[in-house]
Amino acid sequence: MILLDSSIWLEYLSGGPLKDTVEGYFSNRNEIVTPSIVLYEVYKKLRQGCDEDDVLIAAGQIKDTKVIPLTEKIALTAADFSLEHSLAMADAIIYATAFEHGCKIVTSDAHFEKLDNVVYIKK
Repeated sequence: MILLDSSIWLEYLSGGPLKDTVEGYFSNRNEIVTPSIVLYEVYKKLRQGCDEDDVLIAAGQIKDTKVIPLTEKIALTAADFSLEHSLAMADAIIYATAFEHGCKIVTSDAHFEKLDNVVYIKK
């Protein structure tokens, strides 16, 4: 199982400069864990500049993964990680979700670069 954060989803869905690099991570949607906050972030970002039909198709692709709601346990773990690693709320929730589900995070977000269990792909 892997967790693809918002930066990776946006690269893939919008055809960003890292699309070819990250494309392989999308080959098995059943193995992708997606925190509900990633769905929120990607949907919001795409709504700002894309056609509504394209946004709904993108949201459907994300919903084909294992979407994880924010539970009490993840929220408390996220608060601890936020304090420990100086992470913003969304990043802490993403990190805590990966921790709770025992998976690595794939990201191009520099806030995660030096954290454990992170595959950081520099832009």
